[in-house]
Order: sequence, then C-alpha cells, then structure tokens
Amino acid sequence: MLETSLKISRDSKQGYRLKAVQWFDLPLDQVFSFFSDATELERITPEFLRFKVLTRGPIEIQQGTLLDYRLQLHGIPIKWRTEICVWEPPFRFVDQQLRGPYRRWYHEHQFEEIDGKTRVSDDVHYIPRGGPLIHRFLVKPDLEKIFGFRQDRLREIFDEKKARQARSDDATHRLLDLEHTSDGANRVLSRSGCREL
Repeated sequence: MLETSLKISRDSKQGYRLKAVQWFDLPLDQVFSFFSDATELERITPEFLRFKVLTRGPIEIQQGTLLDYRLQLHGIPIKWRTEICVWEPPFRFVDQQLRGPYRRWYHEHQFEEIDGKTRVSDDVHYIPRGGPLIHRFLVKPDLEKIFGFRQDRLREIFDEKKARQARSDDATHRLLDLEHTSDGANRVLSRSGCREL
C-alpha cells in the first residue's frame, strides 16, 4: 500500500495548517492532468457539500485564473472564489481564496515522480472565521472528512485508471502476438487462446 497521510496542526505563523500526502502508481503527467482540470473537483468533493464549479468551461488553468464555486456548509449556501496565484506544471500550483468561508485559505499542490509513481502533497494554510472553538468542533472535523473523502475518491479514480491502462496494455500485447505465417495467414500465438484468423 502506498503512503497516505493527513494531518491538521497549528501553523507556526498564524492559523492552521493541513498537510496531506498521497502516492499513486501512475506517472506524473497522468496525475497532474487530472488535477489541472478544475471540473474534476466535483468528483472528489463529498456530496454533503453540494459543491458545484460555477466557472464556465472549458477552463484554461494558468497563473491568474479565477475559479468560482458554490457549496453548502452546515446548510448555509456559500460562494467561493479562488485565484491560481502560482502555476508551474506539472510540479506545482497554488490556489488562494479571494472570497469564501475562510479569513485566509492558501492551498499549495505539489507533484513529484519517483520510480514511475507520483507523490501528491497538499499544503493548506488557513485561518477560519469564528475562532478556536469553531475550528475545533466544526472546521477541523469538516476538513478531515473532506480531505479523507478526497483521498479515498482519488485512490478509486487512479486505481481504475491504472486498471484500464493495464487492460489496454494487455490488449496491445495480444495484438503484438500476431505472427505472419509462411502461407500468408495471420495466426495468433497459442498462449493467447485465440484461433487462426
């Protein structure tokens, strides 16, 4: 099993810090491609938030891109606007809240490929509205649920992507097993279990 972690702690400067790490058995370009599509956020956000990307597509992500969302938090409708303030594909990007539920939200996404696997790190510095009690009893548990769901959902999505890729590779190998016989007929090698074509 590849490493997955999620931790929320006090930030040394101000507010709080969420640090999440997850590994995927896929190359960097495939993983980054998924994260660079803002519409995928809806697939990796739990339903209780009723999260919807409002920015009309196709969305070309680059430094300065503004993204608008709608969600519900404890029954309260919220509009959220973030800006992509750093865009360094395929290694890093940062979104920061311009308007939304936090006093401050700065979310850095980092991607690193090691031995064909990709490490994805989320580093979020945030200051909630409402103080330490609101954070302890509402914000922190919500973020743990949201990012826990996100990690589970990403694992499902990338495991399925890996399985599709393996099936495709297997089919390609079976096609490559075709041999050309001396009488001009194509014959599939016996290990594939197919008959002469």
